[in-house]
Amino acid sequence: MEQNHSTVQPPTHDKAALRRSLLAQRRALDDASRARWDAEISAAILRWQAEGQISELGVYWPIQGEPDLRQLWERLTQRGVRLALPLVQAPGAPLRFARWRPGMPMTPGAMKVPQPAAPEWQDTPAHLLIPCVAFNPAHFRLGYGGGFYDRTLAAAPHSKGYGVAYAFQAAQFAADAHDIAMHGIFCNADADTP
Repeated sequence: MEQNHSTVQPPTHDKAALRRSLLAQRRALDDASRARWDAEISAAILRWQAEGQISELGVYWPIQGEPDLRQLWERLTQRGVRLALPLVQAPGAPLRFARWRPGMPMTPGAMKVPQPAAPEWQDTPAHLLIPCVAFNPAHFRLGYGGGFYDRTLAAAPHSKGYGVAYAFQAAQFAADAHDIAMHGIFCNADADTP
């Protein structure tokens, strides 16, 4: 799952600055590196899913240069895995999950993130793949600052979160009291920074 990272961002107390820096690096990735790294992450998730016989999984729709694993989502549905996308219902509230299948009509949702046009609501899946802006050695993630995933995991303690990121997003930062550690991090093995 998590790879050995040869480069880790220096320690920081300024999470906003770290977020800005890593988002800029992620947006600047060249297409070849992005495709190679997405393939590495996808292969690791496929192995994990098969070994753990994961039959239901919360996934995400990529925004702001996050690893684009939509081809993996299609492969997982071909394996019979039931997938769900997170939907923002209100500021300060946990995410809700709606069933997703390839070809399902999508519409812009909260923060313009695509979501199923006619949501089929379901309980929070037992396993969630959660995109990271950064992650630290203790598997805490830095997201966009809204706290949606932390509230979701707190409200659904049976669910396990697994971060998804590129290796250069490893960083040293302190977790806040409300943060919930990921059970693991999926990232690429290539630790070259852009």
